[in-house]
Amino acid sequence: MAYSSSKKNRAIAVRNNLSPFGNQLVQKGFIDGDKMQKALAESRKTGHSLIDVLESATGKQLPPDLLRQYKKHHLFELKVVYGVESADPEIETEKFSNNQMGELINSLIPLDLCRRYRLIPLYKKDGDNPILVVAMVDPENLEAQDDLNRILRPKGIGIERQVITQSDYQQLIDQFLDDQVKQETAKKKEVNVDVSLELDNFDFNLEESEDELADDLGATNEAQAAPIITLVNKILAKALQDGVSDIHVEPQEEGLKIRYRKDSVLQQPFDRMPKKIIPAVIARFKIMAELDIAEKRLPQDGKIRRMFQGRKVDFRVNTLPSRYGEKVVLRILDNSATQLGLDKLISHQETLEIVRDMAKRPYGIILVTGPTGSGKSTSLYSVLAERNSPDINICTAEDPIEYSLDGITQVQVIREKGMDFASILRAFLRQDPDVILVGETRDSETAKTSIEAALTGHLVLTTLHTNDAAGAISRLDEMGVEPFMISGALVGVLAQRLMRKVCSECRIAYNPSHEELARFGLSAAAGEEVIFYKANKLEPEQLSQAKASGKLCPKCQGVGYKGRIGVYEVMRNSEKIQTLINEGANTDRIKETAVEEGMITILAYSLNLVREGQTTLEEVERVTFTDSGLEAELKAKRKSGLTCRTCRAELQPEWLDCPYCMTPRF
Repeated sequence: MAYSSSKKNRAIAVRNNLSPFGNQLVQKGFIDGDKMQKALAESRKTGHSLIDVLESATGKQLPPDLLRQYKKHHLFELKVVYGVESADPEIETEKFSNNQMGELINSLIPLDLCRRYRLIPLYKKDGDNPILVVAMVDPENLEAQDDLNRILRPKGIGIERQVITQSDYQQLIDQFLDDQVKQETAKKKEVNVDVSLELDNFDFNLEESEDELADDLGATNEAQAAPIITLVNKILAKALQDGVSDIHVEPQEEGLKIRYRKDSVLQQPFDRMPKKIIPAVIARFKIMAELDIAEKRLPQDGKIRRMFQGRKVDFRVNTLPSRYGEKVVLRILDNSATQLGLDKLISHQETLEIVRDMAKRPYGIILVTGPTGSGKSTSLYSVLAERNSPDINICTAEDPIEYSLDGITQVQVIREKGMDFASILRAFLRQDPDVILVGETRDSETAKTSIEAALTGHLVLTTLHTNDAAGAISRLDEMGVEPFMISGALVGVLAQRLMRKVCSECRIAYNPSHEELARFGLSAAAGEEVIFYKANKLEPEQLSQAKASGKLCPKCQGVGYKGRIGVYEVMRNSEKIQTLINEGANTDRIKETAVEEGMITILAYSLNLVREGQTTLEEVERVTFTDSGLEAELKAKRKSGLTCRTCRAELQPEWLDCPYCMTPRF
């Protein structure tokens, strides 16, 4: 398309003192001078791309030649402003190899760091002093440079910054994510095992025996071993394939029930299996875990190690005699599937900085609390991963060892040999440690020894089973630790839970009622529209219909949730809390004081995730909702005058009366 060029337009362009690109647009008649000035002002004010503003103002798209001119001009401006070379994927194609960039992201610069700082690694210059060339939207971001140096400097790699446009960065990162999805899809197609189909046609016709012991041992005979071995292997393989955390093998009166725990919720992937195979299946699990198959009246603990898709996976096995046979529960310890790093766990930046600050302390004790399966070990190892360096001696006592970290000393608890947590900890103190991890503090001796180590120049990390952060104080008190020792040694307490993330593909938006908000201590200002999300969870009949019609969500498969996210509560030890500990104050008073000092409770943290659209109120109620947690927050708010004492609605500082129930604020 041709645009008219006139002396008038050229005169306007000169008079308005436009850039060369602006002059070119005006001279070609794409836009007049006054509108060009307004477009420039709007672009500066809103931060929107000048191209988007121009196309919106004129209702026309810029021709390709003008787009190229704009980009060239824009890159030149960026080069001058930042004082670094510019990068253009359209021209310098050899620099922008998808395979090369993908390899660098997977091996050197994590994806979350690329997205946080809007940068992408291009290529590495090898030599005596290797240099990584990084394209950045903002090359002057000092925080980004610090994080890059923290990763690359220990490897002896320098950084060369180049500037890139926001649109080019977004296009490159989107291309990388698309490639990752394609690779994962292809990998799943290659290794996917249709276990349900195999089990539907599985031959359960085994000969029964009146003698239970003979039936157990019969599973080791060649004739009966093959089908049972195949069945058990497929149960384990499907569990790993589906990413579950626990396998429950449960003998029932009607038959054998297999259940998986995925994202904290139990699911039953198979129909009940015939009762006749119960002894053989249980025996097979016990043989794999090197347990005594003749012992049926006592609980036993064991471990299975297997290779799966090229990685080592451990199963922690526990058997328990029950009415219809021994129940077997296997906890999957697949550390290769877990990425360590506090920034990968804690999404709230303020909470993340508090935990990192506590982890930098040279001595003291940090407690991580929560129920079984809430991610305590992952949090502790993430702290160790960030502290791990050649100049620090780190020792861990664990039962079992769940992760392998290079450069640290890990010791397995063996109670039969007298190596419990307390004895290993005492041995550590003679090994000149800087940081000590105690897998679990469950008795008085371990608790007292840990506190003493924390008071004598060591940073001790350990876990407790309590419902919240403040409850850790009373738990230590119950173990016989003196209050003055707790107050002197404690750095802080991190309480945590894991809750399911609502599926971002099929979640359902809705407006919660005032009653629903008030129940969780929330409220909406007059006229404010609050949008939360519900999980699109399908019932069995709906699931079958969705599969038949091809409308089943490809991400969550009708569950409504996909993946889990951490919920955290961090209580730092302060002067007020130290005083309360020494006075023997109860848990509620300590928690209330911590909230007044700014602690974000587990409930408040989880409700923030609901506001962000990452989870649902149903998950909050299932995992984190407690009346005591809500009451502590409301008490703190009432003291600051920001909550209605009648209906619990949140109030603005300038309001004298509650607009919802008209109760006077004072």
